[in-house]
Amino acid sequence: MSSGAEITSQEYIKHHLTNLSVGEGFMTVHIDTLGWSVFLGLVFIMLFRSVAKKASTGVPGKLQCAVEMVVEFVDDSVKSTFHGKNPVIAPLALTIFVWVLLMNAMDWIPVDLIPRIFELFGVHYMKAVPTTDPNMTFALALGVFVLILYYSIKVKGIGGFIKELTTQPFGHWSLYPVNFILEMVTLLARPLSLALRLFGNMYAGELIFLLIATIGVFQLPVHFLWAAFHLLIIPLQAFIFMMLTILYLSLAHEDH
Repeated sequence: MSSGAEITSQEYIKHHLTNLSVGEGFMTVHIDTLGWSVFLGLVFIMLFRSVAKKASTGVPGKLQCAVEMVVEFVDDSVKSTFHGKNPVIAPLALTIFVWVLLMNAMDWIPVDLIPRIFELFGVHYMKAVPTTDPNMTFALALGVFVLILYYSIKVKGIGGFIKELTTQPFGHWSLYPVNFILEMVTLLARPLSLALRLFGNMYAGELIFLLIATIGVFQLPVHFLWAAFHLLIIPLQAFIFMMLTILYLSLAHEDH
């Protein structure tokens, strides 16, 4: 927003929470969310590819050591949670964890820095944290939901999947409609919980950063305190999203 205009705290917060978008209504596309998510995805790919190409069996460098720690951490998480056999799950979990972590980590950048830089080029709206946009978190959750349905049908068959939805938790045939309703609610709650949990926590954190920024010269100590607390929140949300994904896919692979 132009620095020459006097704005209220409400206008300041509203401005920072507005996406750079094109289109109207349902067809609105958030350019900043797509741009930053793709950019951070490419950062993840190029970084890990570079480390893999330069990896040595001797004493690893700091970057290689950090990447190996992340890979081992994700691998251990998959082994302890996923009880099926699928070579896709570990790479998927690694991608989700690192990508969501990088998107969340944009919250550590001062809230005015990136918008001010883009303002120099005539761009007046710029949200740099993709996971504060529900469209992004629901897109991630929808991708996981499609995998849940795919593996549920692949492992159990269409008949087995339908049987699972209709015969639990009550075994009597007269209660099959009740079972179906209960199981569908449980099934649909999985992507909703993934999307809303990540969005809610990151949006609330971003909003608090903006509220802190409105208090003027005294914001620095409060900002650093909240940023220090965010050192736990940002990786924790990425970890929870990854673990729930592994858990839901593990349930999809169980063939009763």
